[in-house]
Amino acid sequence: MTTNSLASARRLGLPTRIFYGFGSIAFGVKDNGFSYFLQFFYAQVMGLPAATVGLAIMFALILDAFIDPIIGQISDNTRSKWGRRHPFMYLSAVPVAVSYIFLWNPPKGWEQGALLAYLFFTSVLIRTFISCYEIPSAALAAELTTEYDERTRLLSYRFLFGWVGGLLMYGLALLVFFKPDATHAVGQLNPEGYAHYGLFAGALMIFAILVTSIGTHREIPNLRPPPHAHIALSRLAREMFGTLANRSFLMILASSFFYAMGIGLGFSINLYFTTYFWEFSSFQIGMFTFSSLLAAIFAFAVAPQIAKRFDKKPAAMVLIPLGLAIGVGPIVLRLLGVFLPNGSPALYPTIWIINVFATGLGIAGSILFSSMIADVVENSELATGRRQEGLFFAAVAFINKAVSGMGIFTSGMIISAIHFPHAVRPGAVPAGVIRALGMTYVPVQVALYGTTVLLLIGYRISRRSHEDTLRKLAAAADLSVEGEPASAEPEAV
Repeated sequence: MTTNSLASARRLGLPTRIFYGFGSIAFGVKDNGFSYFLQFFYAQVMGLPAATVGLAIMFALILDAFIDPIIGQISDNTRSKWGRRHPFMYLSAVPVAVSYIFLWNPPKGWEQGALLAYLFFTSVLIRTFISCYEIPSAALAAELTTEYDERTRLLSYRFLFGWVGGLLMYGLALLVFFKPDATHAVGQLNPEGYAHYGLFAGALMIFAILVTSIGTHREIPNLRPPPHAHIALSRLAREMFGTLANRSFLMILASSFFYAMGIGLGFSINLYFTTYFWEFSSFQIGMFTFSSLLAAIFAFAVAPQIAKRFDKKPAAMVLIPLGLAIGVGPIVLRLLGVFLPNGSPALYPTIWIINVFATGLGIAGSILFSSMIADVVENSELATGRRQEGLFFAAVAFINKAVSGMGIFTSGMIISAIHFPHAVRPGAVPAGVIRALGMTYVPVQVALYGTTVLLLIGYRISRRSHEDTLRKLAAAADLSVEGEPASAEPEAV
């Protein structure tokens, strides 16, 4: 076994892929709740202004920008008998679940200012604890294998389970927990349903984190050990900024951020469209779970094949705008007055099918994005002499959380700007407000997705360049074994 880089360029067994992917159920549950329900719950159910809710989540996200890289650096440099990643994964399980339960059980009778503070601090808690799990767990993808296509295959499992977990809770919320009662004719406006939802979701998150931690524990001997030298905080800071200055990483990070904003906006405003724009029932909205599940399976099947036939970058640049065009097409046609009217028997199955392809292409694009970030690890190692999976995947965790944070902020701004009424029944919203919802949402999405594609042009890692990087790392490691310097010493960074 010549080098760690070559040793990890391997095909993984099915159990490893499944156990690795299973843990993303926890993040999927959390992110689905933030994306679909949090803004709606605190604005429409708890009575906070929609724009204020968006700002609270936005400020929590800003804190993440500082917390996530620190967690990534600490994980990269942790030494224990359980490796660098697993101690964080095990210890995060209970705090993640408890903080998520608190998020959906706010105190009753509090004034708006106190309730807003509660939302902010519980959001910070759950985001911090989920980072302690998600960053080390995500970093395993780059450690388990360095092979170009195997990474995409491995991450497709992660995205599949993440979507399954999120969709499971989405369906249970709408079909089981959000039930109408004597005082709440619309189930989505019943606060008791959210409390029950939070409790069940917390239990599922603990289970998912422990299963993936135990299931991947046997891989610890195959993972890259941290450096033996003691590293001071000042040096950690220098190395962090030096590593994150990688050009391809900066471009994929910026591109991913705008892409996440677009996805997050679509998620967080989705309930407004399905409830008020299309006027679907709670049961019909809940049945979109199966549409999105089919989309996740579709992406799971096609993303590795696309990455195998084409480079990841051009494939992503096609999938992303195509998915958006399919997704917003019905809204544009409705605004033009040439789409099926509400109440038409063909409306729901049409939107259901469109959702399969639009969401599926979006998930496939996200898989490619994560795999592209994993490929930056070796590119940076060649330039700096450091291998810092945790630091790079801290950026992935931050981007994933931007899906909900920036999405809630942007949707809150839209809802506030068009003066959407509070706690109104479907069908009672003025037609002008409904039209403004579509006319504002579509151009914002076009701008976000367009920026995503333009920034992606600056990403320079291809299949050929990645393979060349692995060969250079292997050659440098051979020289190091013979007693010669392997690369530029990172002390100079």
